[in-house]
Amino acid sequence: MKLTYDVADKPKGAKLLTLALQQMLAILAATIAVPMIVGNGMTPAAAMFGAGAGSIVYLLFTKGRSPVFLGSSFAFLGPMATAFAGGVSMQLGFLGLILGAVLAGLVYVVIALVVKAVGVEWINKIMPPVVIGPTVAIIGLSLAGNAVGDLQKGDVAIDGAAVASPYVAILCGLITLFTVMLCASFGKKTMKLIPFIIGIAVGYAVALLCTIIGNCADINELKLIDLDVFSNYMLKDGSISTETFFQLPKFTFIEALKGTGELTGTYFLTIFAAYVPVAFVVFAEHVADHKNLSSIIERDLLKDPGLSNTLLGDGIGSMAGAFFGGSPNTTYGESIACVAITGNASSITILFAAFGCMIFSFLTPLVALIDSIPSCVMGGVCISLYGFISVSGLKMLQKVDLGINRNLFTASVILIAGIGGLSLTFGDITITTIATALILGIITNTVLAGSEANDAKQADSETKQIEMKKNGKK
Repeated sequence: MKLTYDVADKPKGAKLLTLALQQMLAILAATIAVPMIVGNGMTPAAAMFGAGAGSIVYLLFTKGRSPVFLGSSFAFLGPMATAFAGGVSMQLGFLGLILGAVLAGLVYVVIALVVKAVGVEWINKIMPPVVIGPTVAIIGLSLAGNAVGDLQKGDVAIDGAAVASPYVAILCGLITLFTVMLCASFGKKTMKLIPFIIGIAVGYAVALLCTIIGNCADINELKLIDLDVFSNYMLKDGSISTETFFQLPKFTFIEALKGTGELTGTYFLTIFAAYVPVAFVVFAEHVADHKNLSSIIERDLLKDPGLSNTLLGDGIGSMAGAFFGGSPNTTYGESIACVAITGNASSITILFAAFGCMIFSFLTPLVALIDSIPSCVMGGVCISLYGFISVSGLKMLQKVDLGINRNLFTASVILIAGIGGLSLTFGDITITTIATALILGIITNTVLAGSEANDAKQADSETKQIEMKKNGKK
């Protein structure tokens, strides 16, 4: 595709800030969801700061040649919950989050050293386009349920249940989606570059109008935005104070330093067993993400800046992210899809988005505003983002000959295992659906190696039989 801004290009002034804001909005919903799911004192503001810090580390290791944002990894939800399991103190749990991220990051460092020593050709051999393409598609398709689920709900709840009509939520989400699509397809200049900002703004305005009418007329079905978010963030004990406008995020390392609780060998082994296997799983997704991004910007990131550098950036970035926000980071498909849709691959945009996340995390009204964006609006945005991830994976299959059984079966196994949700659990360790599908694909592709010769021989035999029949008829 033709990029509006290439990797080394530098948009200026207000345009740069606007493009950076769009990257932030593309990744924030998932980034702040992780601490909200894990709970135990983790906060969205700290996760935002950690994502920004991790992304900056990644950009430094990749020398600004790989334009992707790092955000909180959902793959580590289980290990993060393990850090707080067993009745440990909250402070020891926060220490466990940092320790786990360091262990997971060290896995990336070790793999990076191996790659540095032996090169990346082995990656290309075991993960050719027929393996990577369907895997990337699965990354998007596996998130489809989340996007559709969010599309159908608002954020106002009574007794734990959303009260908004799903039809009102869907309408609001579709208005968001179509605004994004129309801006990206028919917009001129800046409008074409920032379809997500415009889409979210329009969707939020519609949701706010519905919510105001719902509150005034006491119609629960129209209440989409939880306006209490603002008072929860900004008003402590019902009064205005400095924290109404500015708050220090609840950084993981600060909470860990408060700690009471002994770091025992048993606890260390528990963290090790929870985090390290998942790091190997996320490595496979790391490769798939960078292959996908490579196809978008039309240069092989596994060679320049090199897989060893992207792994070091991701691994050390995860350590930095968890040090501040508690969650290891990972390259975000939403960020890659944003690059693909807008044609903006400028790395400086990612850098400014990272600084933006860090600055926003201190500003209470902005954190509250971001948290107040209703699920249906983000669902509409995510349909396009996750859809682009899937389609970009399928595009990798365009040059693959699916008439060859080896390729046909490899792609089929990955797609069906991924869409079917096949995952494997061994005790506290879960191999995710994406990783399971990828592993099955690699095994299938390896087992059927050399079958092309048999296919060619069979095809040649069939051709000769057809020619013989034709000659016999003559």
